[in-house]
Amino acid sequence: MSKSRHSRIVEILRERLGRDKVFDNPDVVSLYIREPEGISADEMPDAVAFPESVDDVSIIASTAYKYQIPIYPQGSTTSLSGSAVPFEGGVVISSSRLRKIREVSIVDSYVWAEAGVRIDDLNVELAKYGYMFPVDPASSSVATIGGAVNSGAGGMRGAKYGTMRDWVLGLTITLPDEEGTTMFIGCKTTKCRQGYDLVRLIVGSEGTLALVSDAVLRITTLPENVVVAVAFYDKLSDLMETVIEIKSSRINPYIMEFMDSKAVAAAAGYIKPSIRAEGNMLLVGVDVNYEATERMLSTLRDIMAKRALSTYTAQSFEEAERKRLLDLRRSLFPSQVLNARRNLGKDNVLVIIEDIAVPPSKLVDAVEMIKNVSDDLGFDVVVGGHVGDGNLHPSIGIDPEDPAMTKRAHEWFLEVMKIAVKLGGTVSSEHGIGTLKKEGLRMELEAHGAAKALEIMRSIKRIFDPKGILNPGKVV
Repeated sequence: MSKSRHSRIVEILRERLGRDKVFDNPDVVSLYIREPEGISADEMPDAVAFPESVDDVSIIASTAYKYQIPIYPQGSTTSLSGSAVPFEGGVVISSSRLRKIREVSIVDSYVWAEAGVRIDDLNVELAKYGYMFPVDPASSSVATIGGAVNSGAGGMRGAKYGTMRDWVLGLTITLPDEEGTTMFIGCKTTKCRQGYDLVRLIVGSEGTLALVSDAVLRITTLPENVVVAVAFYDKLSDLMETVIEIKSSRINPYIMEFMDSKAVAAAAGYIKPSIRAEGNMLLVGVDVNYEATERMLSTLRDIMAKRALSTYTAQSFEEAERKRLLDLRRSLFPSQVLNARRNLGKDNVLVIIEDIAVPPSKLVDAVEMIKNVSDDLGFDVVVGGHVGDGNLHPSIGIDPEDPAMTKRAHEWFLEVMKIAVKLGGTVSSEHGIGTLKKEGLRMELEAHGAAKALEIMRSIKRIFDPKGILNPGKVV
């Protein structure tokens, strides 16, 4: 955009919104151009807007439509697929001032919250009533409701509670059209039939179809108690046999996580755990009432200890925290960074994290194939993830200043997606498509004989966003 046109657009937005809601200072704008995995815009957008109401969002959308300005909705930019990066200039729309929890209805089993409310903050409020919102991405301390809706977020409790698409009842959305049309779609009831399911269409659309101002979300009761067990296995196959036995025993885990032996070693070197952390780790939590605590913990311990090198248990989450049984899994990402720095002998590294899912029964095959591909391409890979739903997060570290290594990393990324498709899985579980996985999406759809689905998606995009100004270049 030319300097004169840039100035004009910024001034128009300031006139319509107020000068305190639109900033074009480079020091401010530069905070909104990158994601944690290192994906960044080459050029800065023209401005960042901070709407404080649905009306403000409507003004931005209609202005952008009139002047054909790209607009990019952002929460806390914790995405890892490029979906929140403003690659084509224009205006970033931050949800940071949309922070109201409008309503909590225990009888009706929902909470109504604005897009900028952080998930952990929402759960602090819900805990007062003995309830929770169960979707828990690793970034929940900063991740926003709007960002979670757009990305279709998941988390450690996904094995039991699924992802955002299972918990969104209704949305207030704004369309990029002449009026900045705003409407509420969905319901405030758990049963809702309104023809085509537009709510689910928006969830996971990565901000490419509409601007989300607030959401009505299903809530559920906090568990009375959660028993926790951690075990370490010499062989990944032994770990998987344990997973099979747990599921076959009619146990429905609250969380079910794993880390391979390299990930465990890296994390142990980072946090200095209070337990003996050697081998492949399985972490299981099961929600129970207090009366069933001893029985469930005994059953869990017996199953997990059969093939394990060592086993550690806790009768509650509070006890698990005291024993630091969750620390290894929580430190997966920082340990991956430290492992990359140690392997490459420098501090300036880039950690690339994949996000595939395979049927849990194929997990061992997937990990072995990922390690083989990584060896062939010369990468030291560590693998962790949500074994309960087959969601894997293998990662490698690279030197971002080494073009040859960067090229091999792109090849590794593609090969891991091919493994997911080959094993009947998916190329993206909770991080989204963004820009990184567009090729993987095409590959997955073609493998299912559904290449035409991309044409349908592009047609849907044109209906919602006829000028192509809403988060352009993402997903399709």
